[in-house]
Amino acid sequence: MLILTRKIDEKIMIGDDIEIMIVGQEGDQVKIGIEAPRDIPIHRHEVYEEIKKETINAVESSEKEIISAAQFIRDKSKNKKI
Repeated sequence: MLILTRKIDEKIMIGDDIEIMIVGQEGDQVKIGIEAPRDIPIHRHEVYEEIKKETINAVESSEKEIISAAQFIRDKSKNKKI
């Protein structure tokens, strides 16, 4: 992990396209401004983890539905051959 010290209004660059600026501090909270291309998603970590969890659940659910449909089709085709 890279740790940097910045003052209010100082910036950090990530590559050529992402700029992070320390906007302010209130108590134990730091306000950060982020400029990045629109196609780069930016989320708080807890939101990112929830999105990731939901995506995994959706994929697992889809896999179960596909397997169930394949079994149904296989069973139907076996019944037609008899």
